[in-house]
Amino acid sequence: MVVPAGPPGALRSGSSPGGGPQPGLATRPGPAPEHYFSPEPAIASEPALVELRLPDVELTLLADRGVFSSRRVDPGTLALLKESPAPPPEGNLLDLGCGYGPIACALAARAPAATVWAIEVNSRALQLTAANAKRLGLANVRPAAPEEVPEAVRFAAIWSNPPVRVGKSALHSLLATWLARLAGGASAWLVVNRHLGGDSLAQWLASEGWAVRRAASKSGYRVLEVTYGVPR
Repeated sequence: MVVPAGPPGALRSGSSPGGGPQPGLATRPGPAPEHYFSPEPAIASEPALVELRLPDVELTLLADRGVFSSRRVDPGTLALLKESPAPPPEGNLLDLGCGYGPIACALAARAPAATVWAIEVNSRALQLTAANAKRLGLANVRPAAPEEVPEAVRFAAIWSNPPVRVGKSALHSLLATWLARLAGGASAWLVVNRHLGGDSLAQWLASEGWAVRRAASKSGYRVLEVTYGVPR
């Protein structure tokens, strides 16, 4: 998962969401399990290779424990990449909560002239994304912590499998911050499990003034298109 970056304006798997230095996101002390949005995963590394297979892109990616979905590409991520349209051919694109980089790398392969910002607070996830992009020859991927994205950057499109388990308040803050950085007329593409609040999230976004369209419903996941607007 990622947290808001200031005011609006040998081998396993993973997908989008990371986590970060935001109230309510601290890892619980003691032996309790840490979350994939912990900035510095304490769990021992156990890298593995995972396969991302799409109709137009096939990638072998390095994943590891301590990142989201560390054994396979998450089915929500697959639904998002299969059901959303091709990315804009150029400009700044955003993978919000990149994990080990399946979305970012797929976007970079599909739009080699675009710059794909892969945003995370999980340091292990960022390292994996950078390693995957380098190994695959995807020089247009820019892994970064949220605060490293220049404030002036606006995005031609956003993709995210957002961290719904971080809590409703934190999730709403996260999305409000980054959706406000869409360029005029641009869209964000989100995927959320129906049983984890996909429909209620769509309702909240609409209540905030965003145009929301259910682009697909597949295997229990809602793929939502959120169009640039002025939040209330």
